[in-house]
Amino acid sequence: MLEMLRHATKQKMILIFCIFRNLIVSLHDETYNIFVNMTPTELRNERLAERMIKQLKRRNMEAFYCATAAEAVKKVSELIADGSSVTWGGSMTIRDIGIPQALKGRGTLEVLDRDEVESREEVVHIYERAFTADVYLSSANAISEDGVIVNIDGNGNRVAAITWGPKKVIFVIGLNKVAQTVEAALSRARGTASPVNAARFDIKTPCQTDGVCHNCNSPESICNYVHFLRNSPRNRHTVVLVGEDLGY
Repeated sequence: MLEMLRHATKQKMILIFCIFRNLIVSLHDETYNIFVNMTPTELRNERLAERMIKQLKRRNMEAFYCATAAEAVKKVSELIADGSSVTWGGSMTIRDIGIPQALKGRGTLEVLDRDEVESREEVVHIYERAFTADVYLSSANAISEDGVIVNIDGNGNRVAAITWGPKKVIFVIGLNKVAQTVEAALSRARGTASPVNAARFDIKTPCQTDGVCHNCNSPESICNYVHFLRNSPRNRHTVVLVGEDLGY
């Protein structure tokens, strides 16, 4: 009888070992297939985002990675609680990937959209309301690999709200805006993003002539405020990195 019990116990241990081994093999194969099906760019984006998330958390920011713009829209919506008031600055990223429509479609948020008002006075009112909003959305002109976010502003309303006011600030940043260093991020913001942004407006600046930043002092310059976000006081800032080219 004792020998039969020993034999049964041995069989159970062998069975458990086989199940455990098969589980490990299955998980390994699943992970392998995920990476095999990725392009080199997608692999690099995953790895870069993983590194940057660690750097952003070190700077007291919550951070996430979404491989696609559609995933980013869903993530941003998940981060905003029902009943919240929400607005944004002049971000093409926020508009282009459909975040305003997604938030309005929920029907449970107070959405302050400056594109829906007609007068300059109404636009300024939304600028002011941003400081008491629950959530402010923004993109960035550039971000360094170690997590410093760089923005250049014309009116200053965007960088002002990023700095102070709204309870939470959520950035949506395509990995095309990542620069190796803070200096390179500033160079990207000035030399790439700003001339393209200027081209959106009917203004007379040197970059409108040749597409190159001249570090001008034009009265119509849209580069009046340069903002660096190094750390997030009270964990106000959240960053959603996106594995697609977004914005300028």
